[in-house]
Amino acid sequence: MITTDLSPGSPCWLDLGSPDVRAAAAFYGSVLGWEFESMGGEAEDFEGGMFKKDGKTVAGLGRLTEEGARSAWMIYFTVTDADATTEAVRGAGGTVRVEPRDLGDWGRMAQYSDPLGGQFAVWQPGKNAGFELADETGSLSWTELYTSDAGAAREFYGTVFGWQYSDMELPGGGGTYTLITPADLPEERMQGGLMELPKENLALAGGQPYWHPVFNVDDCDAAVAKVTENGGSVQMGPEDAEGVGRLAVCLDPADADFVVLKPAPAS
Repeated sequence: MITTDLSPGSPCWLDLGSPDVRAAAAFYGSVLGWEFESMGGEAEDFEGGMFKKDGKTVAGLGRLTEEGARSAWMIYFTVTDADATTEAVRGAGGTVRVEPRDLGDWGRMAQYSDPLGGQFAVWQPGKNAGFELADETGSLSWTELYTSDAGAAREFYGTVFGWQYSDMELPGGGGTYTLITPADLPEERMQGGLMELPKENLALAGGQPYWHPVFNVDDCDAAVAKVTENGGSVQMGPEDAEGVGRLAVCLDPADADFVVLKPAPAS
């Protein structure tokens, strides 16, 4: 489970780059019950702000400015030293997209691509540790990497973050799903998974790997209805996953991907 006890190597933040900030704010407000707090007032050209759920910050939203980039969620992982992590990324064959930099006294961030092209980021906390709500309705509960080479992904992220892995076979011959737990933490702190897919199944990112977030909801079918009512679409589901819950893979109006999940009752 993802918690707000933001241990090294665990997800601590996520933000969305969107070509239309106002439209994205309205969409996620309807689907996930988020309130949007602008950092630029009410001007027509404001650049972004924070999503909140029940008064707690859950994610960020900003204008997509990188030329040729697709709208997508960026997942950040906690580190104790962003500069040392940057060197680890380079040493393991990754690419530094944004060099480590301070965001005031909030903290220090950097963004990378893994050797196959999957994009992710890190956060070295200052005054701000990250999101204030996790594993609750309307907040992040899981992270997932779709990749063309699971073995290479395991090696890279294991080198950079020290993650622990365990494998499970998906029902019906669906392949192997690798579960991710932060270094030195018990399995109940599992935070995500990775799965190997053929490149043709990674068309959303032009054949490259990509991370996406899973958000908890009270009613998966109702959330999916909100997705389609507000200009989004559904790639898969809703469907039941034994021991996991009812889920659907969705796209927002700008084709940023995410998953909504009604968790199965605790056994």
